[in-house]
Amino acid sequence: MDRRRRWALAALVAAAVALPGPAVAEDARPTADPGAPTPTAPHLGLPPQGSAPDGRTVGGEALDTRATVVARGAPALPQGLAANGWLVADAVTGDVLAARDPHGRYYPASTLKTLTLLTLHPLLDPATVVEGTAEDENVEGSRVGLVQGGRYPVSLLFEALILQSGNDAANALARTAGGVEVTVAAMNETAEDLGAFDTVAGTPSGLDVAGQSSSPYDLALIFRAVLADPEAAAVLTVPTATIPAVEGRSPGFQIQNQNPLAGTPGNLGGKTGFTDAARHTFVTAAERDGRRLVVSVMDTENVPLRAADQAALLLDWGFAVPAGVAGVGRLVDPAEAAVHLRPAPPPAEPERPWPTEVRDDDDATSAADPWPWLPLGLGGLALVAAGGTAVVRRRVTRAVTAPGGSRSAGGSPSTRR
Repeated sequence: MDRRRRWALAALVAAAVALPGPAVAEDARPTADPGAPTPTAPHLGLPPQGSAPDGRTVGGEALDTRATVVARGAPALPQGLAANGWLVADAVTGDVLAARDPHGRYYPASTLKTLTLLTLHPLLDPATVVEGTAEDENVEGSRVGLVQGGRYPVSLLFEALILQSGNDAANALARTAGGVEVTVAAMNETAEDLGAFDTVAGTPSGLDVAGQSSSPYDLALIFRAVLADPEAAAVLTVPTATIPAVEGRSPGFQIQNQNPLAGTPGNLGGKTGFTDAARHTFVTAAERDGRRLVVSVMDTENVPLRAADQAALLLDWGFAVPAGVAGVGRLVDPAEAAVHLRPAPPPAEPERPWPTEVRDDDDATSAADPWPWLPLGLGGLALVAAGGTAVVRRRVTRAVTAPGGSRSAGGSPSTRR
C-alpha cells in the first residue's frame, strides 16, 4: 500500500476512535444538591467565582475581580463597609458604580425569595385560595404562622413571603405552582433568562442547601427585574398584612414589613436574609431626584454595621456620584444575557494544504487524487465529532397549573430567614 493511502486510512481510523458515544445531556450551569450535607458555615476564604456558560464575565471584564472596583470620578467610598461582597448600580441605565467581589457565589439566604416572587408572581392567580398543610406549619426556619386547614389567598402568601420572610408561605406558593421541584426549576430558568448565572436556586425559601448560591451582581439584577414588574414591585412596599384566623387553631394577627430601610428617603423596598452559612444578606433600592439605584450586600455581620446600614451608606454614596460617570460594568438586559448562552467559538486552526504530489520508493503518485472523497469524509467525521460533544441544555417549562385551573407556569431553625 502506498504512503498516501496508509496515511489516509490512519487518519480515518483516528477520527473514528476519537468519536465520543451518544451526546450526554447536562446542565451548562452548576446545580444544587439537596442530598449533600447542608452547609452550616460560610465558605472558608472566598466562595467560588461565577461566570457565564461561555466562560466570560457578565457585565464586563472589570467585574472579574475579588477586590473592590469603583467608577473613575466617583467620590471616596464610605467608611464601615465590612461585607465580603456588595454592589451598587443604577437600576435604569444598568451602570455598576462600585462593587466588591461582584461575582462571588455566596449563600443568599432569604434574599433568594426575591427570585421566588419574580418567578411565581406572573404565574399564579392572586385570587386563588391555598389551604395550609402540616408541612407548611412545620417548615424549618422563619414562619409567618400558616396552619393546617387555614385558607390563604395567593396575594396574601406573596405578602407573607416578602414582609415577614415566611418559609411556610414559600412552601405554600411552591406547592400551588406544581411543587418545590417545579418551582426551583422555574426559578433557575428565570435567573438564566436574566443573565444571573451565579445564581443556583435549591429551595424556594433560601434555606441553605449544598450548591445554592447567588452573588452581589445577581441579587442586584434580580431586584432590578422585580422593580420593573409593577405588580411584583408593589408587594415590596406593603406596610402591613393580616393573617386570617383559623377556628380552634390560630387567632388572626397582623404582620409588618421587616425592611429595615422602610421609610428612608425614596426607598423602594428591601429583603433581608440570614442563615449560619450565609450570615447576613440584604438587597434594596431607592429613587431620588429621578435616579434609581439598587444595592446588594452579602456575607456580613451585624457588627460594626448591619447589612441594611451598609446598604444605606452605599445608596447615599451612589446618589452622590455625579450623573454621567461611566460605570465599571453594567447590569445586563435579557437580550445581552442570551449572548452568553452560546459557547465562545474555538480559535481557528491554520489550514494545512493538501499535498499535490507524493513520491516514495513504493509508488509515485501524480497530482491527481486517487481518493477524491477523502477530504469530504474527514470533514463529515469532524462534524459528527463536534455534534457528539455538543452540550444538550435542559430547559424547564415555566407553565405550571394551579389548583382549580388557575393560570400558573443553616442558622438555627428559630433564626433562619
